[in-house]
Amino acid sequence: MTAKILDGKMVSARIKNELAEEVKQLKEKGVQPGLAVIIVGNDPASRVYVNNKKKACAEVGIYSEEYALPEETTQQELLDLVEKLNKDNRISGILVQLPLPKHIEEKTVLYAIDPKKDVDAFHPVNVGRIMIGDFDFVPCTPAGVMELIKESGIEVSGKNCVVIGRSNIVGKPQAMLLLHQNGTVTVCHSKTQNLSEITKKADILVAAVGKAKMVTADMVKPGAVVIDVGMNRDENGKLCGDVKFDEASEIAGAITPVPGGVGPMTIAMLMRNTVKAALIS
Repeated sequence: MTAKILDGKMVSARIKNELAEEVKQLKEKGVQPGLAVIIVGNDPASRVYVNNKKKACAEVGIYSEEYALPEETTQQELLDLVEKLNKDNRISGILVQLPLPKHIEEKTVLYAIDPKKDVDAFHPVNVGRIMIGDFDFVPCTPAGVMELIKESGIEVSGKNCVVIGRSNIVGKPQAMLLLHQNGTVTVCHSKTQNLSEITKKADILVAAVGKAKMVTADMVKPGAVVIDVGMNRDENGKLCGDVKFDEASEIAGAITPVPGGVGPMTIAMLMRNTVKAALIS
């Protein structure tokens, strides 16, 4: 049995086409969604992500501004810029590309973003709203994962869902979104014992731990949906996920590739959040 490949490129292209149509209609009503992206320093991976986001904005018709700040930018300078963008009517969404340089406290910066413009959904107000199930924005990666699960035709309700990883950006919100759809959710992490015994019971397995090829075939239940959020480099410097794709795809019922799975979906969801922000601001 070979797993059905959940093609994030294809699904994200469809979502972006739908959004482009929506943006066109909004512009006719005098509403122009706008995204400001701030990048501090010159982390090569961050630069790639920022370029992809700008390209997606152009495809969908979202106005975008980029603020590329030098590594030595002070925390106060960054906070001043965020405050300026909070007040700027042309900007409906603000995104600060992580990681930030060591001398800047990420939390302070993220908390300074107006929750109505927080298209990454990292502000405590938005995190709290996800918790109670009354939210405008969902973090882009978990939102993309939910779209791919929907695309696979899998009903979440009543299913055993296992999330490996408990980060604030992916693991925790992912668990909440699965729970909101009536999944029975287990969150595993570095202190979890007998990990493979837990993952083997998962109908839906989300790997979001950032360790190359950590999830092997013997950890996957036959026919499971396997979603690989990881973005790593293997020993040859080639992009790979948290799942040993070649092995797992022989066992799983559906699986996301890396690259081309969750990555493109994350950017499509950012576009969706930005359009939504333009409607609620």
